[in-house]
Amino acid sequence: MKNTLKNINREDFMNFFRDDEKLNTLSTDDRVEIFLQILPGGSDITEDLLNELISDYQVTDLEVSQVK
Repeated sequence: MKNTLKNINREDFMNFFRDDEKLNTLSTDDRVEIFLQILPGGSDITEDLLNELISDYQVTDLEVSQVK
């Protein structure tokens, strides 16, 4: 696996990600794993990002509220 990873650069990854046919080869579990690991830190998770995610997936039974 490590040898394979050395051959994947940013451009290759983004081309794979943007190709629906290739992306559809990933299982739901693969996609969840990527989703849960992709952001570098907690400061990247914002109210706006979560609201955009909810909107993009047309989730109607959730609401984001920020507690400070």
